[in-house]
Amino acid sequence: MSDPRLTFHGAAGAVTGSCLRLETAQGQILIDCGMFQGPKTEKELNYRPFPFAPDRVAAVILSHAHIDHSGLLPKLVRHGFKGAIHATPATIDLAGVMLPDSAHIQEIEVEQFNRRAEQRHRDRVEPIYDSHDVEACMALFRPHVRNDWFNVLPGLRARFWNAGHLLGSASVEIEIAHGAAPLRLLVSGDIGPDAKLMQPDPQGPSGVDYLVCESTYGDRDRDDASAERRRTLLRDEVRAAIHPDGALLIPSFAVERAQELVSDIGRLIAEGQLPDIPIHIDSPLATRATQVFARHHRELEEGAVLMRGLKARNLHFTETREQSMALDRLRGFHIVIAASGMCDAGRIRHRLKNWIWRDEATVLFTGYQAEGTLGRILQDGARSVRIQGEEFAVRARIRSLDLYSGHADGPELVKWVQARLPLTHDVFLVHGEPDAIEGLATRLQGVVAPRHIQRPELDETFALTATGAQRLQDAPPPRLAPKKVGRLDWHNDLSRLILDINDALAASPDERQRAVLIRRLRRALDGEDPDPARQG
Repeated sequence: MSDPRLTFHGAAGAVTGSCLRLETAQGQILIDCGMFQGPKTEKELNYRPFPFAPDRVAAVILSHAHIDHSGLLPKLVRHGFKGAIHATPATIDLAGVMLPDSAHIQEIEVEQFNRRAEQRHRDRVEPIYDSHDVEACMALFRPHVRNDWFNVLPGLRARFWNAGHLLGSASVEIEIAHGAAPLRLLVSGDIGPDAKLMQPDPQGPSGVDYLVCESTYGDRDRDDASAERRRTLLRDEVRAAIHPDGALLIPSFAVERAQELVSDIGRLIAEGQLPDIPIHIDSPLATRATQVFARHHRELEEGAVLMRGLKARNLHFTETREQSMALDRLRGFHIVIAASGMCDAGRIRHRLKNWIWRDEATVLFTGYQAEGTLGRILQDGARSVRIQGEEFAVRARIRSLDLYSGHADGPELVKWVQARLPLTHDVFLVHGEPDAIEGLATRLQGVVAPRHIQRPELDETFALTATGAQRLQDAPPPRLAPKKVGRLDWHNDLSRLILDINDALAASPDERQRAVLIRRLRRALDGEDPDPARQG
């Protein structure tokens, strides 16, 4: 192979499933191996074979522990990967609680799916991986501190830089022996905002040949993202949610977001800006992750504040299923922080089933909601939703607070790219929906020449040549067409149609009108003209 090749097996035109495959004369490696989330069409990719041979991958470099970056590592091992997985020590500790939790969730969801499939005479499915695969995966991790070079393959070395996104998170600098001078590639991972609670500002090297940059919020500007403003807005949201018979539900990523909220709410209560409100962390993963954060609190900015919040008398952790279910019987205003952050899985779905139809409830989103997720559907103003096959009217207040995001906004990403200059060749914009990618590309004009801004598509391969990136035209077809990535799919359309039909039937004044509507739907399904007046 004359030039290294870089293939984008995830987070290309979308936000989840991060996975880069770098092929060199020395061998091939992966940077991240994440799980797809969002529309079912994309989530189904998790169950399909990898578009490469796992047993031919020599090593993996993991940027951080979030499941959309790490979640398919046990599957990789299950299907033959035996190399080293390089990560920071904190990332390894977090993966040690997140990957077992992922396996557990899969086992539960597959069991529920198979029960429904049996009733409908459909094929059963198997979990993507199980706890044995996770155990084998964890044995392959190798720790490396930031800023120190480590050898990945002969002639290929790497080092981690603080990304400011999550405990242990890193950008990955790779140096490949190639001709007279080594080729330098920098993969951003997820870049944190300047005012990120607990995390120092992101760093990185300058003067690289190629740059892969995330673009989650590339089209967004946050006006005032200071810590004081963040806490003020949180205080106001909590105050507005207080109802004597109500609850504030905060769908939260179990790792770091839950700990940030505990820290800030505890601080507001200690300062007298909020009353002494019971706070329930309804996530076993968040409980275990919090223990990891406590062990690493000296690495965190304001780690002492977090430790004080964790000792508060009003903070409660639910462990067992019975303790979780008991939250639905609580009286008096309280706060429940539960995973998953996009409401795609986890205990938050059970809490939503209990509260989403009640006027006295508030749902507060504090993180990114990917297209097609229940969180995004609620955020976009749905009047009714389906949760685990049941329909619920949405009467709860739906609110969003963006200042807890773990991702830099457009101006911060531009500033981060500028600090990496000079850039010899190209920047690849990934980990963003199309509008976010185009927004960042527009902002980068004047920083990077437009011809050097690449927008890779799923499974697309580029040769990293001495004169710039070149798309390979003879690559295998992508697993999903670009127009189907990062967008609502037919599953979302069907769910919306069912809800609309139910709304129309409920709004019909009498049985006769409902019968007419049902006949029209039946004719449409049978391929007939649904309007009898146009027939004959």
